[in-house]
Amino acid sequence: MGNFTVGTAQLDITPNLGCHLVGYFEDRVAEHIHDPLFVKALAIADGEREIGLICLDLIDVPKWVIAEAKAQIAERTGVPGDMVLISCTHTHTGPAASEALGTPAEPEYAKSLPTKIADAWVMAHNHKVPAEIARASGDCREEVHNRRWLMKDGTVRMNPGYQNPDAIRNAGPTDPQLGLLIARDPVTKKPLALYANLALHYVGNGKSLWVSADYFGYFAAAMQRIAGSEFLVTLANGTQGNINNCNFKQPARTSRHPYQQCERVANVVAAEAWKSWNLLRDEDFKTSGTVGANLIMIPFKARTPTAEQLADAKRIQSNPESVSKSELTYARELILLQDLPSEYDVPLHVLRVNDLGIVGLHGEVFVEIGLDIKSRSPFLQTMVVGLANGSTGYIATDKALDEGSYETRLCRHVRSPKGTGKLWTDTAVQGLNDLMFP
Repeated sequence: MGNFTVGTAQLDITPNLGCHLVGYFEDRVAEHIHDPLFVKALAIADGEREIGLICLDLIDVPKWVIAEAKAQIAERTGVPGDMVLISCTHTHTGPAASEALGTPAEPEYAKSLPTKIADAWVMAHNHKVPAEIARASGDCREEVHNRRWLMKDGTVRMNPGYQNPDAIRNAGPTDPQLGLLIARDPVTKKPLALYANLALHYVGNGKSLWVSADYFGYFAAAMQRIAGSEFLVTLANGTQGNINNCNFKQPARTSRHPYQQCERVANVVAAEAWKSWNLLRDEDFKTSGTVGANLIMIPFKARTPTAEQLADAKRIQSNPESVSKSELTYARELILLQDLPSEYDVPLHVLRVNDLGIVGLHGEVFVEIGLDIKSRSPFLQTMVVGLANGSTGYIATDKALDEGSYETRLCRHVRSPKGTGKLWTDTAVQGLNDLMFP
């Protein structure tokens, strides 16, 4: 325990035009850049230990990118990779660092990322200044909705459509909590950094061929505008595997321009963040305290296709005109699964900043899992960050695996078996307890 110092940095990771954009079933090629993409780094030290929170404006990055970036971080600054959490926002209008569904990878772009990540960290690490730190939370329930719906025929469907008469109710909860970690100058009180956390998949826009950081970028601009100051603003995604911004109980919103919904949601979230920030008292900001982190490796035993499923997939591939484009994509996915390992370890990250706990989960995790971790955490407040240190795809609840629909259909990014949620929750809670009571 000692006095806090904080360092911040961000670097541009915007791709070139012509890159493949990932996030849809079909391949898309970028024809315009609407706004830049960044890697943002926040270093927090307590005089004894240093932790890092790094976030990229990408849908996901391969595990080898994370491993190489952390190796460079350790070599260049002496900070172990286990002390640094690297996550992605999950914009669906960014370049494909790895292949997904019908989108090919951009290997040269991916190769550029480890050094960019490490460079951002080196700058943050080398320019730490005295800071005081506080935590806060807001409520954004109007902007988060469970996208899985129970239908009249007894099935569960993702995104059933607005005011669908056959849709009965949402098939799960939401997590409206907006988590905030705030660092400011102890003398001038000017903001140094905001690390926020909200479980919302993404918002989307009307220009699917334009590169954009989505509402995550708009949030950063809105926060700086409201605060009247330039500082590092990061919005890390949460357990958003079954959460989006579409309220299917009401008519679809109209938009005056392609990015209105990104801008609108960002303004709502930024306003809530600013409100919660300004409800803090001066004594809530601490100039000293404790940081810590542990990276825990846990086994992952992936679901694999059956012999019958593989036979059907090969039959579909031999007669592609007989099926839809999505069915052909899934057939290809099953065949590609044969080349992937079915058992491997995945990282689960736990960190602390005083009485704030942070959990990093390795995928697009269902919101129920994040809520369970928060309810059992020993910390007064807990953030759960998804797409942390890479991703092993959708992590659904056991109940959802029985119900079916998109997030549970077997493919390269949907492989988690039953029991995964409980294992990850139990491990996260134990890890948090170990940090709280070393």
